[in-house]
Amino acid sequence: MIANSEGSRTTPSVVAFAKNGEVLVGQSAKNQAVTNVDRTIRSVKRHIGTTWTTSEIDGKKYTPQEISARVLMKLKRDAEAYLGEEITDAVITVPAYFEDAQRQATKEAGQIAGLNVLRIVNEPTAAALAYGLDKGEKEQTILVFDLGGGTFDVSLLEIGEGVVEVRATSGDNHLGGDDWDQRIVDWLVERFKSSNGIDLTKDKMALQRIREAAEKAKIELSSSMNASINLPYITVDADKNPLFLDETLSRAEFQRITADLLDRTRAPFNSVIKDAGISVGDIDHVVLVGGSTRMPAVAELVKELTGGKEPNKGVNPDEVVAVGASLQAGVLKGEVKDVLLLDVTPLSLGIETKGGIMTTLIERNTTIPTKKTEIVTTAGDNYTSVPILVFQGERAMTAENTLLGRFELTGIAPAPRGVPRIEVTFDIDANGIVQVSAKDLGTGREQSMTVTGRPTLSTEDIERMVRDAEAHAEQDRRRRAEAEVRNQAETLVHQTEKVIKDNDDKLPEDVRTKVKTAIDEANEALTGSDIAAIRAAVTTLTTESQAIGRALYATANTTGAGGASSAGGDEVLDADIVDDDQARQRGAG
Repeated sequence: MIANSEGSRTTPSVVAFAKNGEVLVGQSAKNQAVTNVDRTIRSVKRHIGTTWTTSEIDGKKYTPQEISARVLMKLKRDAEAYLGEEITDAVITVPAYFEDAQRQATKEAGQIAGLNVLRIVNEPTAAALAYGLDKGEKEQTILVFDLGGGTFDVSLLEIGEGVVEVRATSGDNHLGGDDWDQRIVDWLVERFKSSNGIDLTKDKMALQRIREAAEKAKIELSSSMNASINLPYITVDADKNPLFLDETLSRAEFQRITADLLDRTRAPFNSVIKDAGISVGDIDHVVLVGGSTRMPAVAELVKELTGGKEPNKGVNPDEVVAVGASLQAGVLKGEVKDVLLLDVTPLSLGIETKGGIMTTLIERNTTIPTKKTEIVTTAGDNYTSVPILVFQGERAMTAENTLLGRFELTGIAPAPRGVPRIEVTFDIDANGIVQVSAKDLGTGREQSMTVTGRPTLSTEDIERMVRDAEAHAEQDRRRRAEAEVRNQAETLVHQTEKVIKDNDDKLPEDVRTKVKTAIDEANEALTGSDIAAIRAAVTTLTTESQAIGRALYATANTTGAGGASSAGGDEVLDADIVDDDQARQRGAG
């Protein structure tokens, strides 16, 4: 494992566009989110492979691929700095339940970042690869329970004699640690509204501070029975008196307000056991993946579901997937020998036939790469073309499944219904990318498509995004040293000015004068490029602004006005193939 440029072994998937043009990624983006809410993007993984875009930022809207590419570019840049050589190839992991469109979009993100994506690997498969290779047992069955920030997967794998085979997989692409965070946010907002009559969801900056505090509280509750949440100067009342948010959340209460989220993991688990055709007692090892599995309630549930089996403690939930990806890269490069990774397709694939029926060609949990051919025919007399509609899903009718794409096979010789023989082939590569072809065996006419889902990015789009990303990368290198200090200074100035504005009549003249002088000095330093001067101005302003807190705290105790917090008195700032009906009726029969 390689630490990033900040010295951390994990990088938050957060991207921010600073007002000075700098693109921030990871912890630096997370740190400035409070004062840059509308230009900070997180949890983009939930949007990958969809039509979602960011709101307009400096006249441009960004796709999920472009945002994901920023994260990959940072990882690439940090790895190059550590290794002292250029990185060109990558193995990227995705949730096992990602559909084809999401996998294709992930691959496009890698291309935009300047990477040749050798393989897309399912995250639980990578985890099992990392976990299983050093075991001496001949055969073992591993359950991987993967609860990340935004997605959930559970997979059952068999490992033995250098072969890692996925038996079954299931999951929920809209369930993850972010949902647990949001429950804490909702709880805090409701408590504050009950006490003060103010709805903090209308204040974007306050809401971002609460989100950050909620995440910290969730992490703290993994090792403690209670978490204190204290946010000074979260807002002001009708008289402009500062209000504090000060709550204590117990682990019991946290588990109560998130119980339904935990219950949503049960169905995918039961589905995997059923699909694999095994009993719970056949599981040899349980591996937890993703930081969210550190929550005690999750570990307890997994133990319950597996009949009392203790999850393996010898793997780091945050790092095991990355280790597995690196091992798979080693296999592909020939550096790791005698290992064969047999992944599966998470959902069934098929075509629509007469009556809107889903005719499945490849069943879910089929080992990939795979290829399957089916012979179909026309649904009416004298058809010269047939639309091929490709669907993904488990429902019997295509209307309930996901349309991946469509194409038209033309040039069929006119014939009575049922006479033409059309060969439809599905070919899935090791990345889970699907290619579908249709061939008229009578005329030899053939048509094919690669299923990329909707929306797709054209080659021109990808090339444009690559150029755009490269231009920003160069700009980032020039500005990186300056950006961190500038963001800190701007955040501090903004929050201090807000506190002064809201409490101007409560501050002693000498305190107000000193702080305003420090603010002016910081703003003056920010107009220049002297990093040392900006850093010195931050130190001075930090020292002077602490006097505001002491003064307001003293005033509050004297007059009884406003809210006070025992923990916050000295802390002034908390910086931190569309088809129409006719096409359907003319589908293959």
